[in-house]
Amino acid sequence: MAYIAPIHRPSSVRHALKLNFLSEEEESLIVAKANRLEIYSISNDGLALQHSSAIYGKVTMLSKHRPVSSPTDHLFVGTDRYTYFSVCWDPQAKKLCTVQSSIDLAEKFARDSQNGDRCLLDPTGRFMTLELFEGSVTVVPIVQKHRKKKDLEIGSLGKGAVVRIPELFIRSSTFLHPRRHDGKEKLKMAFLYEDNHQQVYIKLRQLEYSAGSGDNASAELDDSDIDSPTKEQESGASHLIPVPSPIGGVIILGETQVKYLDERSNEMIEQPLKDATVFATWEAIDDKRWLLGDEYGYLHMLMLVELNGEVQGFRFDTIGEIPCPTVLVYLDGGYVFVGSHQGDSQLIKINEGSIEVIQSLPNIAPILDFTIMDMGSRGGEGQINEFSSGQARIVTGSGAFKDGSLRSIRSGVGLADLGILGDLEHITDLFALRSNPERLYNDTLLVSFMDETRIFAFTPDGDVEELSEFKGLDLSSGTLFASNLSDNRALQVTASEVRLIDLESGMVTSTFKEGNKSITAVSTNDRFVLLSIGGLTLTLLDLSNDLQSVTQKTFPVESQIACIALPPISTSNFCLVGFWQSGAFAILNLERFEILKNESLGEPGQSVPRSILLTQVLSGQSPTIFIAMADGNVITFSLNVESLSLSAKKSVIIGTQQANFKVLPRGDGLFNVFAMCEHPSLIYGSEGRLVFSAVTADKASCVCHLNTEAFPGSIAIATPCDLRIAVVDDERTTHVQTLSVHETVRRIAYSTKLKSFGMGTIKRGVKDGEEFVESHFKLADEVLFKELDTYALNKDELVESVIRAELPNGNGGLEERFVVGTAYLDENREESVRGRIIVFDVTPERTLEIITENAVRGACRALAIIDDRIVAALVKTVLIYAFKNDGSTQPSLEKVASYRTSTAPIDITVTGNLIAISDLMKSVSVVEYKRNEENAAEPESLVEVARHYSTLWGTAIACVADDTWLEGDAEGNLIVLHRNINGLTEADRRRLDVTSDMLLGEMVNRIRPFHIPVIPGAAVIPRAFLATVEGSIYLFALIAPAKQNLLMQLQSNLANFVKSPGGTSFNKFRAFKNTVRTAEEPFRFVDGELVEKFLDCSEETQEKAIEGLGADIEEIRAMVEGLRRLH
Repeated sequence: MAYIAPIHRPSSVRHALKLNFLSEEEESLIVAKANRLEIYSISNDGLALQHSSAIYGKVTMLSKHRPVSSPTDHLFVGTDRYTYFSVCWDPQAKKLCTVQSSIDLAEKFARDSQNGDRCLLDPTGRFMTLELFEGSVTVVPIVQKHRKKKDLEIGSLGKGAVVRIPELFIRSSTFLHPRRHDGKEKLKMAFLYEDNHQQVYIKLRQLEYSAGSGDNASAELDDSDIDSPTKEQESGASHLIPVPSPIGGVIILGETQVKYLDERSNEMIEQPLKDATVFATWEAIDDKRWLLGDEYGYLHMLMLVELNGEVQGFRFDTIGEIPCPTVLVYLDGGYVFVGSHQGDSQLIKINEGSIEVIQSLPNIAPILDFTIMDMGSRGGEGQINEFSSGQARIVTGSGAFKDGSLRSIRSGVGLADLGILGDLEHITDLFALRSNPERLYNDTLLVSFMDETRIFAFTPDGDVEELSEFKGLDLSSGTLFASNLSDNRALQVTASEVRLIDLESGMVTSTFKEGNKSITAVSTNDRFVLLSIGGLTLTLLDLSNDLQSVTQKTFPVESQIACIALPPISTSNFCLVGFWQSGAFAILNLERFEILKNESLGEPGQSVPRSILLTQVLSGQSPTIFIAMADGNVITFSLNVESLSLSAKKSVIIGTQQANFKVLPRGDGLFNVFAMCEHPSLIYGSEGRLVFSAVTADKASCVCHLNTEAFPGSIAIATPCDLRIAVVDDERTTHVQTLSVHETVRRIAYSTKLKSFGMGTIKRGVKDGEEFVESHFKLADEVLFKELDTYALNKDELVESVIRAELPNGNGGLEERFVVGTAYLDENREESVRGRIIVFDVTPERTLEIITENAVRGACRALAIIDDRIVAALVKTVLIYAFKNDGSTQPSLEKVASYRTSTAPIDITVTGNLIAISDLMKSVSVVEYKRNEENAAEPESLVEVARHYSTLWGTAIACVADDTWLEGDAEGNLIVLHRNINGLTEADRRRLDVTSDMLLGEMVNRIRPFHIPVIPGAAVIPRAFLATVEGSIYLFALIAPAKQNLLMQLQSNLANFVKSPGGTSFNKFRAFKNTVRTAEEPFRFVDGELVEKFLDCSEETQEKAIEGLGADIEEIRAMVEGLRRLH
């Protein structure tokens, strides 16, 4: 049984609408992202998300209407399951309220509209039309008057009527504005369509509607009384724009020209465009001006030039660059929302001659490929981290063409900025103090620089004032440490001395100096101060005895001290010391600084500990030692404070530079650890284990727990350029980092050994009026995402696949390479060369070098490695190549085995000696690679051993368990297939059985399997990540046998209580559906998004949802909380 939950929700915007939805006075923007509706308030400062709601169906259309009694607009929503409903906003409950329940308009034998669903509202507000299937239009009346008391309210949607028309492939359609305003003129519609000869025409029709009695409404789109232009239109004509009265008529947008059609006379006015383009969408500004967005990412303005009501021509101006738009919404005052599928959506303001970006809404769609980059496993110690840890990153190839980018997606803890104290540079450390120890909150922030210390005082109201002096502190030097002590005292440590200060009098009561030697490190608890002086001398001072030296020891030069730490509990009689040269740390007693235990951290001279900390992170367990190494590695141990034994060693890389630690109080004697480096992380305890979560504090150099009265629970953060106050988020969320490539990143592979990415990209543009397409293979650094080298493919050659592989180096060993598969677009090219397989080496200078290449007779759609062989999926075959490299001759590829596929392989995955092939039409076949190691003369072969006997348009496949595969198809379904190797008959063993299936609703482009240690008692076992066209990333898991019935029954119960706007059934929404088969409910598949809503339900609903489960409510809550923490 299978489980799926979203890590990153869909971000592609295909539909948006402006309307008065939340209130009568205020306009709102509603944005549709796959199956989610997001409602934003609009202001000059940007868009603010007010509400988000999941819909049981992918949104395909949005429109608005307003019943007479409603003070606000109602939202009409259409979905891909052919269900349609209206919702309004309930201001008291602050949620969407269904006004008219879902209407199923599916026609079982009709063919879907090839240009997408379309919804039109006529200018008089009397009718709405839906174009869902080829050759038909559904006319929905908007009620204008009552006949009986039981009739629908005026302004509501009535019963629709289906009209058949002969025009099938409709590119665009629109209502024409009536010339008269008395309501007696018949409504006209214009259709831009393509006939069977691929010629484009315009057809004009008049709408006639009869309500009839009961459900016997009828409609007709008649062309007998209206003449349509007979002239063929430009082949690139794509959009119709209605012109409001009194001018009227319609504008036709083409690739090379713009036309105006006067429907009364059929006269056309044509005007060529200066540069050819492909328009993607349009939006009206007023009656004579329209915004046009094209597929190359440019925003244009079209203005109608008229004289005395007669159209004279057009004025066409290019305003500037925007992300490639799918929808434009004009918000008044020059503000425009640009919704995009293949780039970030934006709120822009059109100024004179320029565009100002006010706000960007990140979008990682479409995800064409992705790879998993585990920061915790690069050290070679086999550490594998969950995505929730923040160490595992998903790096996606997102967007298309000029909006193409790499996106690093990482789970982490967010920081909400409360304010910036000032533009302060070169801050070395921060400490929070209380000027009066009796106060509950800190009121003073000490900011240390290299050669000075500055003091900022906070009032209870949040005002901040810088002080020229404070309680006897030395402000002429940088501060290494400062804190409040008991008995109304404070401690300050600088590079030259230690000071004890009486806070009441502001007098320095004790000092300690060691001649002219510098203090290089300090650690304290409530009893002692431990100092490293000059890097060689270790000194222990007694805080209760006026800083008297208790113990002092000088170490030899070869044992220079790198870092020190005292245990937070003053009764402990030991300290921790890290050493430079030996690459080790030691536990020393406090009496004589004798070594009680020594622990190596790596190779001497190479592994250098730079920061060390001992604190209590895990409840009910031993304290944890944290050691930050110079190379960005963080090593942790569990320390038994009585026996001083070390256990549970773990190593996690959080960056490329050393981390500095600061503890942040968590309550109940527990602490979180803030690790500062180029990728700051928060380390905390959860379910008895350490969790490393990324933090969104960009370039944080130092931090401290501030917690003032005006900003309770806050922290102070210093960056290289400023000092700010922030609050740490309560929950870990998903964060996205962007590297713009400005080309489509079609394929991506990650090499841990080469510490780089290999990317196959496609660039598109227009030059001298002609479109050009180029393709490249790029090498990029793993940390900075900086491009290191580029190889340009041949003309008309596109990258199809990229993998990393360990291949023979000619000296008996293996070396990391990148293998690239390509395809040629030129159909006139000779049949023997339709693509290439290219093997790249990465030189020590980090440049690309071709080792060998091989011409193939088909596009190389996918690549994989089996043993030391290369598997290549071509258009009709799967081939096995041997990489020949004996060191004496030029490396080459030799074909050793082949397998003929049903139609065309789309994706392949290798497990052991089995290759699973996802076919274009015929689902999955599994072939076995046979190779006799003892007899090299015996030919290698590929033999089919199993097949899924079904029609399925596959898009991606991955092995998720032994003899178990997960496949995604082009219609948004997920299928889990299992091979029964113990079947009774040969037919049973050759059949792949469906063990789980469901409709995801989004097409999956890539599935990447992974393996993490199974946690005992876990409800699910994570197995793979999925990425979709809509920008979603999902976690796929297998349900533990002991929890299968429990989770299935819980999902079934929750489906009865958790309702979607529109009232659509959950089972219908998630039921498998393609052109061959439609199921009634998901089969042995659990939707984690629904199950996790259990925690948001009232206690009464929770009690009802667990009836019959055989478990108490706390047990179910704990299980669901564990499922939520997975992502």
